[in-house]
Amino acid sequence: MNKGICIVTVAPVRAENSDRAEIVTEILYGESADILEVNKNWTKIKMHYDGYEGWMDTKQIKPVTEEYLANRKVTLITEDFSSVMTLDGKTLLSMGSEVEFPAVASRRSHDLRESIALTAKEFLNIPYLWGGKSFFAVDCSGFVQLVYKIHNIKMPRDTYQQAEVGEALSFVEESQPGDLAYFENSEGKIIHVGIMLENQKIIHASGKVRIDTLDSSGIFNKELNKHTHKLRVIKSVL
Repeated sequence: MNKGICIVTVAPVRAENSDRAEIVTEILYGESADILEVNKNWTKIKMHYDGYEGWMDTKQIKPVTEEYLANRKVTLITEDFSSVMTLDGKTLLSMGSEVEFPAVASRRSHDLRESIALTAKEFLNIPYLWGGKSFFAVDCSGFVQLVYKIHNIKMPRDTYQQAEVGEALSFVEESQPGDLAYFENSEGKIIHVGIMLENQKIIHASGKVRIDTLDSSGIFNKELNKHTHKLRVIKSVL
């Protein structure tokens, strides 16, 4: 049963109520969630943005009322990172964070596809982290979700969920910047996603956020001189 709602400072969300448990995702500053359960120093939440559930340190949450949440006016941080003053002092925030005070809400281009591509490129060389979803470290689906969130497009959290959204393209050559390419393992399970750029380039989080070439077989890594990911489908969600 829902035991209340909260706003989060910023924290990893874990599979179990333990510091040793797997990080399944991150919740960014200002995002809200339902409180499902409290167990000593741990609180189980269900994120409002994508419905993801997990455990986080109780010290990282701020309980609020439904009325407060309904009347809250927030600005989405769209810069690489922003150093802002909060009630708790100066804080460094990732893009995608939600703040309750005026903030610069920039746009890289008036063209949506170009803007998505430009935003994605700002993440180049950001390290890969399983469960990461911020400008400081990302996994492949967290990267996609965050870039699209900045453009007010809501995407699910996990790769297989994202693959259910949008319209499939017939050929790689049909792809445009902002389209999403999905990749499968040897068992046919979708395990990876990246954002298409111009000229059949793809930007994705694999070891770090990087740009590679995509062909009908998949992602070709020039440094390794081989294909690293097998293409399943390309989809347009725009």
